[in-house]
Amino acid sequence: MSELVTGEAVALELRPARLPSRALSVLLDLTAAMVVYVVLTIALVASTASLDDAAQIAVSIATFVLVLVGGPIAVETLSHGRSLGKMACGLRVVRDDGGPIRFRHALVRGGIGVVEILMTFGVIACIASLVSARGRRLGDVFAGTLVVRERIPVARTAFLPPPPPWLAGKFSELDLSAVPDGLWLAIRQYLTRMQQLDPQVGQAMAERLASDLAARTGAPIPQGIPPAAYLAAVMQERQAREVRRAFANGSAAEGPGVGGLPASAVRPAGAPVSYGPPGWSAPAVTPPAAHVAEAAPAVSLDVPPSSLEVAPYAPPAEGERGSTESTGFVPPA
Repeated sequence: MSELVTGEAVALELRPARLPSRALSVLLDLTAAMVVYVVLTIALVASTASLDDAAQIAVSIATFVLVLVGGPIAVETLSHGRSLGKMACGLRVVRDDGGPIRFRHALVRGGIGVVEILMTFGVIACIASLVSARGRRLGDVFAGTLVVRERIPVARTAFLPPPPPWLAGKFSELDLSAVPDGLWLAIRQYLTRMQQLDPQVGQAMAERLASDLAARTGAPIPQGIPPAAYLAAVMQERQAREVRRAFANGSAAEGPGVGGLPASAVRPAGAPVSYGPPGWSAPAVTPPAAHVAEAAPAVSLDVPPSSLEVAPYAPPAEGERGSTESTGFVPPA
């Protein structure tokens, strides 16, 4: 990376273009310019056949200067540093402060390029680019420009393995406010690459990171938990808190996953991830007993149909009108 400082004192991290990509872009530009030059030369020879030799030589020199010198200058000025070859290779010419170039920058680059590229077949440009720390040729040095790469390959985000299920939610009350971002980044990088490390080296790194994290949180590492599993559980707790904070004003579109994370953030079923040192096995977890409802006593429905018939209503006798012992029902007066 090359750190450029803008006029507002902002540091820009730009990747300078190296000699192979720059040579390829120059070759493409020269090929396109030569094709245009040959076509124009043939057309001018046919149209100026009636002129004398001096006029034809003057037209040839003017065509050479306009096509092979003025053409690249005009193209870089109008496209702000992107010629045909640079667009094909993903390059761009910028100022030393990262801004777009103008006509004076393109003019100096093109004028010196005639000497160090055309007249010396690119030997001076190659030597200057190899000597320069940022791959600049003489034209870039005098013009105050730099050729940078626009298309930078984006690294794929490594998979962050989840902690063991028996550690889910164990650190929900841990204070993570004092943990710096640099330590979080180091923990994340370790968790994404721990399967590629030597077991002893990975164990030493996990112990060091776990001790630093425990010192920042103010809570010791629980006994019986491997350092790598401890780091993964705390990292998941941090992510779960960020998810809850982000979706505090509404429900997430996805269903909740492990530890409050979205379902897409949970690792699919596959090869298990080992967090402990060789020979270590996770403690057995007894699942909580299910709540079983007590069975109601069976009710027999083998009742004769005759007993289910309702007897017709008969008004009580005169002496029994005020009695409520049998039915508890007092008829209206």
